[in-house]
Amino acid sequence: MTIQDHRTSVPYTGDERAVLTAMLDFQRDTLALKCAGLTPEQLRTRAVDPSGLSLLGLVRHAAEVERGWFRNTLNGERSRSLWTPPGSTDRADFDVDEADVDEAFAVWREECVRARAIVAAAASLDVTGTHEGETYSVRYVLAHMIEEYARHNGHADLLRERLDGTTGE
Repeated sequence: MTIQDHRTSVPYTGDERAVLTAMLDFQRDTLALKCAGLTPEQLRTRAVDPSGLSLLGLVRHAAEVERGWFRNTLNGERSRSLWTPPGSTDRADFDVDEADVDEAFAVWREECVRARAIVAAAASLDVTGTHEGETYSVRYVLAHMIEEYARHNGHADLLRERLDGTTGE
């Protein structure tokens, strides 16, 4: 199967904010690309027993990470997980057997939109927020999110290849 690659172009030069935000969007687009054209059943397929890792789980996890770092840490919100019940110590991102695919992608896309708005509104990359008593800059969060997506996109490569043999960047 050939999938059209419409990922964000990353500038080779430019200011730090432009490069970091484009690189993060490239990584977000890569996750979407790895999920493109698959059925809900394929998106729910786990990597190998006993792992709970699936492409749909990665999308739900990405939504949670976007929400946590941008809305809660940088924007000072107290938004809660849609998938993990209040008071639970278990992460429900990867519990996808009954998960609604359309909902997961809609939530993820909305969290990305909100994250972009928070970064755009920051006066500089030195603006900070806090989480569990630690202070983090917008710069750190962008760099961390690039790393988060890059690591999970490696997982997504392997999951996609297992599902239909599709490989790529």
